[in-house]
Amino acid sequence: MTRMMGLIAFALLAVGCATNSAIKEQIDPLSNRISSIEQKQADMDAKLADIAKKQDTQSADIQGLRGDMAQAQTNTQKAQQAAADAQAAATRAEAAAQKSTKAFALGQHKGK
Repeated sequence: MTRMMGLIAFALLAVGCATNSAIKEQIDPLSNRISSIEQKQADMDAKLADIAKKQDTQSADIQGLRGDMAQAQTNTQKAQQAAADAQAAATRAEAAAQKSTKAFALGQHKGK
């Protein structure tokens, strides 16, 4: 009976033990899948880094454009003010010319 129990125990151990090749057969597909997933993750990380870099560049460009736009608005306001000043000076010059024309005409008329 003890001999029978020993044989049963040995048979169970022999059947339950896995060989190195059996373990390798089961682990290799998993290892390949994990490697593939890690490679895809690395590719995604690289793409995200590239997108972040482009976003930073675009943000800097936008800030530059905003500065240029503010400068253009300032220049436009200065130009409008200069045009208004020139218009006022032209109006004053025209009024002075009319006065001088009238004064010249009166002087010519009195001198005769």
